[in-house]
Amino acid sequence: MQPAAADVAVVILAGGEATRFPGKLERDAGGVPLLLRVYRNVRSIGPVYVSANAPFGDTVARELDCTIVPDSQPGRGPLGGIVSTFESVREPLCFTVAGDAPFVDVRVFDRLLAAWEPPLEAVAAERNGRIEPLCAIYSREAFLREGRTELATGSGAVRAVVERLVHRRVGFPDERALAGINTIAERDALLGLHF
Repeated sequence: MQPAAADVAVVILAGGEATRFPGKLERDAGGVPLLLRVYRNVRSIGPVYVSANAPFGDTVARELDCTIVPDSQPGRGPLGGIVSTFESVREPLCFTVAGDAPFVDVRVFDRLLAAWEPPLEAVAAERNGRIEPLCAIYSREAFLREGRTELATGSGAVRAVVERLVHRRVGFPDERALAGINTIAERDALLGLHF
């Protein structure tokens, strides 16, 4: 049974330190800051929550018409951000996407959602045989159950949480759809930018 649209929230992870490309989420990604590009790609799916560690600049803050959730466990990586944000979400399912993934959009979401069925607790994208846990649909309740445990006793990896859940992996014919930007060179190559 497919979930109703009202059952899904969007969680954008935007709290990373970005040591290889400082400030990348507010840098140009084809005429718009990278985070806004991701936000525009997914905002039609459902209510948007952005996990953040610091305030955004004026350009980004003006357009983000959504709930910003400060990370209650700074320094715990993406898992800490997801757990903090999921605690603020009301919807039973969360489509989770990295703030540096400029090609994740409604089509990616639809492909993941089409694979959702009970008793699944997660449907995650897969690229090159590896799970992409920051492009996934999660049962909010199930993820919080296992995510809190992983933060307390495990490695703190989102991938480890997915392995604890009843999950399915979904491959993508165009693996570029899942690409994330970690360096200036990756941004320029992926987006065809020339500065």
